[in-house]
Amino acid sequence: MSGPRRSGRGWMVAGAGLLVALGLAGYGIRSRSSKVQAMQQTADQAAIPTVQVISAKSGPAQLSLTLPGDVAGWNEAPIYAQVSGYVKHWYKDYGAHVKAGELLADISAPGLDAEYAQSKAQLDTAVAEYKLAQVTAERYSALQNTPAVSQQQVDDKTYAAETNRAEVAAAKQEVDRYQAMIGFERVVAPFDGVVIARRVNIGDYVTSAGGDASAIGSATPLFRVADVSKLRIFVAVPQNMGAVLKPGIKATLTLPDEPGKPISADFLTMAGAVTAATRTIVTEFVVDGEQSSLLPGTFVNVQLTTPSDQKILTVPSQALLFRSEGMQVATLNDGQHVHLQDVSIGRNLGLETQVTAGLAVTDKIVANPSLGLLEGQQVKVVQPVQGYGSSGNTPDAR
Repeated sequence: MSGPRRSGRGWMVAGAGLLVALGLAGYGIRSRSSKVQAMQQTADQAAIPTVQVISAKSGPAQLSLTLPGDVAGWNEAPIYAQVSGYVKHWYKDYGAHVKAGELLADISAPGLDAEYAQSKAQLDTAVAEYKLAQVTAERYSALQNTPAVSQQQVDDKTYAAETNRAEVAAAKQEVDRYQAMIGFERVVAPFDGVVIARRVNIGDYVTSAGGDASAIGSATPLFRVADVSKLRIFVAVPQNMGAVLKPGIKATLTLPDEPGKPISADFLTMAGAVTAATRTIVTEFVVDGEQSSLLPGTFVNVQLTTPSDQKILTVPSQALLFRSEGMQVATLNDGQHVHLQDVSIGRNLGLETQVTAGLAVTDKIVANPSLGLLEGQQVKVVQPVQGYGSSGNTPDAR
């Protein structure tokens, strides 16, 4: 009997071990399945992109735009030599204040002086010949209708006198021409101003090429004079601001090294056309030279302030999507899914851009959308960064 009892107990022990093994296996399978499901859920959650949501806001009442500008004198003129010769003396150096007609330099031109003297001698000769021809013509005219002279002789002498009179006029014109050229031996200031350049020294040989329009490219000006009673500020303004360029608009000038010292400038005029190469309009502002420390040739920053339509919405420039379909923004139509909204944009304001159509203030916009966002894609909304919201600097938390 002991044999069968032992055999029964063995089977019981084996069965119990099998049950324990099956239980452990089942627990392991269920545990692994639970972990796989948890990992899958985590992966699914991670696959949903997170976005920050903002709203468009009303545009500012005024727009400011800073552009580079160049300062020039109210009048600026290069002073060229009009006669050829040697510089005898110069009288005004850099920075000298001069009056209109004030002497800047003397040029010695002996050849011109000799030609002037010769022209006066030729005038004297022409005058003498004319006097003789006139007396002769009068004598022949007195003998007209007598056997002493013929009518042909009278006409010849009268014509000769008229010819000599014309030669006198021509000789006088030549004297006047040389006299005018002699006057250019004195180089004078064309208007009141400041000498901003002197490129001449005593003994330099100068030529009259400056007075020849065909040869002026090879001539060097002796002086440059600028009228600084007023200063012109030249600015290339983008063509989309052409409508606001009119009398009354103000500009604020600042030097790069003195940003805390603004200078007010008044609108003067604008070009009547757009420069095709840059799509800008050359615009002039004016500053009272006596009230500012600006100098001709200075570079300045020009800040223009213009009125703006507050009904036009603005969004951060980084919220725009440049796609083949056109300009778009990513909105959330139900708070979770993306809708790619077509928009029309206005002025680029730098960090912000005007949106003229396609958006409402109530629309929820993805602040910094990825180019990979698709229509209808699910997203997860997170708190936006501080600094931009639907009003002022208050964050638009949703």
